[in-house]
Amino acid sequence: MHNPTLKHFILKQRAISLYRSAVRASAVIPDPVTRKETVAWIRAEFTRNRHLTDLALIENSLNVIRREIKSILPTFANRS
Repeated sequence: MHNPTLKHFILKQRAISLYRSAVRASAVIPDPVTRKETVAWIRAEFTRNRHLTDLALIENSLNVIRREIKSILPTFANRS
């Protein structure tokens, strides 16, 4: 991507905020192995979508990730 728009920067900040919130929400998982696997899954989801440049695809992937995280981590629903 040669010329990112303002919307790209805004979505990047939303993605970073979502990632941080998800990792923080995973802290309530009591089993350290499960917590580590959950954080690895969160990281993999963001890494998998890292190459996206189309604004609609970025927004859609953020919404999908948010829904998946809410279904896995009930405490996340209170944070976002």
